[in-house]
Amino acid sequence: MSITYLEAIREAQAKALADDPRVFIYGQDVGAFGGAFKATKNLAQQFPGRVIDSPISEDAMVGAAIGAAIEGMRPIIEMQFADFSTPGFNQIINHAATLYWRTQTPCPITIRLPSGGTSGSGPFHSQSMEAIYAHYPGVIVMTPATVEDAYSMLLEAVAIDDPVIFCEHKYLYYHLKADKLPTEAMPVGKARIARAGRDLTIVAYSAMLHEALAVAEELATEGTEIEVVDLRTIKPLDTDTVMASVARTGRLLCVGEAWPWGGVTAEVIARVATEGFGLLDAPPQRLNAKDTPIPYHPNLWSTHRPTARSIATAARNLLRS
Repeated sequence: MSITYLEAIREAQAKALADDPRVFIYGQDVGAFGGAFKATKNLAQQFPGRVIDSPISEDAMVGAAIGAAIEGMRPIIEMQFADFSTPGFNQIINHAATLYWRTQTPCPITIRLPSGGTSGSGPFHSQSMEAIYAHYPGVIVMTPATVEDAYSMLLEAVAIDDPVIFCEHKYLYYHLKADKLPTEAMPVGKARIARAGRDLTIVAYSAMLHEALAVAEELATEGTEIEVVDLRTIKPLDTDTVMASVARTGRLLCVGEAWPWGGVTAEVIARVATEGFGLLDAPPQRLNAKDTPIPYHPNLWSTHRPTARSIATAARNLLRS
């Protein structure tokens, strides 16, 4: 029997609710309806009064969660789409992120953002918001790319005393499966070597990890061994693991689904260029979505974001440099 990425998220929430009476879920249609993507399906029946439908106001949702956290609760907020978190942006970065620094009062809220694109979703339901939230001190930003991490990292997010932005990729909900849920997990803030190699490092996260792994498989048939690093958490960012990988390979390609300006890929390259310039045998490269709103049409969308094909082209070009 296999478990999907989405089911892992649901199971993590069920465990958090069962293990800690301070945990509750709050969001639009999370109750009887089970959430926009059914990530809370049946949880309202299992935990009466603790899976609560909210008003259609992300600002009010986050504000209520911050107030509950101040009073000792550990809320999980579900945004229907990552894009919709922007009405709650002020609450997240001006209140939740600064609360402990200002008052020494913890703010243990977890905000789940269904992130990234799917075919036909268009500009209002496909954004990757992780770099925006990572810009602000006081916020932890997680980007799980596997079923195992979706489960274990969500549980750790709920246990952390800081606000956590949990970027779960919508495309992975049903496309990714595992045989079972994990009993052990790597700590938050630690990147993972998803595939070892010697010729080139590809740093990726979220859904782009799987595109990068597909490229590594393809290029292995040509005698090239690519090392793939899964960042897992982008705030904090595990620079040490990235640097150690670049020291082994001498080349770096960073891949992200988000837009390029001020993004995670830019931050990784900046750190490597600043702290490990002597490790590089070629200029580091990045590959992101095109700097335009996200198109609706599936054919346009497939060329807007990085894919295994475009990553493979970028990798071959870097290997020749």
